[in-house]
Amino acid sequence: MRIRDRLAADGGGRGVAGPGEAAGVMAVVVMKFGGTSVANIERIRNVAKHVKREVDAGNKVAVVVSAMSGATNQLVAWVKEASPNRIYDPLEYDAVVATGEQVTAGLLALTLQDMGYKARSWTGWQIPVKTSAAHGAARILDIPGEDITKRLDAGEIAVVTGFQGIEPTANRISTLGRGGSDTSAVALAVALKADVCDIYTDVDGVYTTDPRIVPKARRLPKISYEEMLEMASLGSKVLQTRSVELAMVYRVRTRVLSSFVAPEAMRAVDMKNLEDIGTIVCDEDEIVEQQVVSGIAYAKDEAKVTILKVDDKPGVAARIFGPLAEANINVDMIVQNVTPDGKQTDMTFTIQAAELPRALEVLKKAKADIGPFEVKSSDDVVKISVIGIGMRSHAGVASQMFKALSDKGINIHAISTSEIKISVLIDAAYAELAVRTLHSTYGLDGD
Repeated sequence: MRIRDRLAADGGGRGVAGPGEAAGVMAVVVMKFGGTSVANIERIRNVAKHVKREVDAGNKVAVVVSAMSGATNQLVAWVKEASPNRIYDPLEYDAVVATGEQVTAGLLALTLQDMGYKARSWTGWQIPVKTSAAHGAARILDIPGEDITKRLDAGEIAVVTGFQGIEPTANRISTLGRGGSDTSAVALAVALKADVCDIYTDVDGVYTTDPRIVPKARRLPKISYEEMLEMASLGSKVLQTRSVELAMVYRVRTRVLSSFVAPEAMRAVDMKNLEDIGTIVCDEDEIVEQQVVSGIAYAKDEAKVTILKVDDKPGVAARIFGPLAEANINVDMIVQNVTPDGKQTDMTFTIQAAELPRALEVLKKAKADIGPFEVKSSDDVVKISVIGIGMRSHAGVASQMFKALSDKGINIHAISTSEIKISVLIDAAYAELAVRTLHSTYGLDGD
């Protein structure tokens, strides 16, 4: 039975009261720690102290860990070195890169044991975390949580490898893609019917924008699932997009916290006061004061492709974007301009910068079907986005954005919108100026 089916049978997920919501009853807590939080033994000991705090408070704890900082990059580099032709078996790739999390899980379990706690490590295949067969970018299909639940009930701490699972058909290790440990944690929280999923990172919450660019950026005590999903997909590195999708579908209480705050300076999970630290990702109706704009996101890993002088006739867009879709190249912004005589058109679209060489090759191969055209491309661009659930009920947000950028002499190459966000593509040289300008324009600067 899949996660969705099991929760539907149980009442729809976190919409129902959990076991830890009654006063005086222990909570089931999933704690996730990223690579920088477990970068060395000293930091793993710090993580163990955070876990200790929750266990000592009577909570049942499952911990999800990433590989130590830099470990996955090294493993990927070894795979590439072993396959100089860059043609490697994705199943073996997953078998190699999944080992980073296994090291961390074992070391944390050993550390907790040394502190006198019952703990054991779990790899993805042992649980098992069942996934699709898309090795390197698998999606979680199901997590039978019964075995871990029994261990938690017996007072044992479960230390689980993030980022990985098993593809049952081939019976091979699979990985979820970069940032997949966030998804592992939220999915495990769903399977265990956890009261809260705490994501520990190197920042103490979700901010209105990157504090490195805007020192006046403020920490948000709450943010809606939809806003967090937009931020994650538009450049914010705090949470992986798929993890936010899962949290939103199953209404998992998710918090973003810093693992670098001293463990003794933080309180154990209190379901009545979750928002006193970090940022809680929650339903829109839990946010009393909804600002028009909640945050400014930016993405530097964008590339712009312009196809010039294409014959303007039915089906031309399908012949351009069809081959890109078949090559699994995701297209974001699209702008089309038809020539005055109506015979030709120019199309501009954006993709991930890393996909630019492959996209150009795909278009070259498709030229015979598309017809004659010229191509211009650039990866010297950045996408700036304004995000806020309050935009649904307020007019003039877009015009404010365009005027503010115009006043700073910043030209817009492309625009895309949704109900709660507006994104523009600009020259990369103006990225920081645009973020600072818009942060101030929408009154997000702190005191």
